[in-house]
Amino acid sequence: MTTDRYGVVGHPVAHSLSPQIHTAFAQQTGIDLQYRRILAPLDGFIATAETFFDEGGRGINVTVPFKIEAFAWCGERVTARARRAGAVNCVAVDAEGLHGDNTDGAGLVDDLQRLLGRSLAGSRLLLLGAGGAARGVLGPLLTTGLRSIAIVNRDHAKAVALADEPRLEARSLDSIGGEAFDVVVNATSASLGGVALTLPSDVLGNARLVYDMMYGAEPTPFLFEAERAGAHATADGLGMLVEQAAESFFVWRGVRPRTEAVRATLRATLQASR
Repeated sequence: MTTDRYGVVGHPVAHSLSPQIHTAFAQQTGIDLQYRRILAPLDGFIATAETFFDEGGRGINVTVPFKIEAFAWCGERVTARARRAGAVNCVAVDAEGLHGDNTDGAGLVDDLQRLLGRSLAGSRLLLLGAGGAARGVLGPLLTTGLRSIAIVNRDHAKAVALADEPRLEARSLDSIGGEAFDVVVNATSASLGGVALTLPSDVLGNARLVYDMMYGAEPTPFLFEAERAGAHATADGLGMLVEQAAESFFVWRGVRPRTEAVRATLRATLQASR
């Protein structure tokens, strides 16, 4: 029996936890597959991906900085959520060829609802950032029945451009003080640089959940500020990482793996690395 091959393509990619996640999913579901990291040159994503599929690969995840290029590469064969995101992070091959998807938003939604213990329907969500990460999750967020999504970005014009549906509103940072949002999500890259975002403390303190899409062994500066402000609960993006991987696995194999044990193992690994 042939072992099906999958991988994650990025630059850099050595840090990726995806092989550990998908190996655990394969063991759990009894599926024979191999998943590896694939480093592509900055100007060589398409050549790298085409070589992988020409050699019999069955699917890839795409990480920074290639998600937009992957979207263009897949052409018209993309899902609605990938089209809304303008980016592809999951490519599969079938009898008709390659097709692209974006599982980031589904991963975020699954993790938020798990943490809240209920659906997002009727909630107000504050989304910080208007770049690729924010755009990538808006479509799935809008399917949950959220009452509204307020988008705040340093460049307000980008927030305005993103707020293209009735439940989306572009807001300035100085206009949200005193408002109550059920969920606050940081989709900026500030935490990667160790920078804390300055938000009105009451916005963070009133939230049921403050969430940073970045993750690490220690709480991000954003989550540290949220805890100091008295947020009811905080969480980083490790759960989103695992849930979007589970969605990719489902796209490829038609089986949805359980995520609890995988998430716990990754958290323990991160904590041990401190």
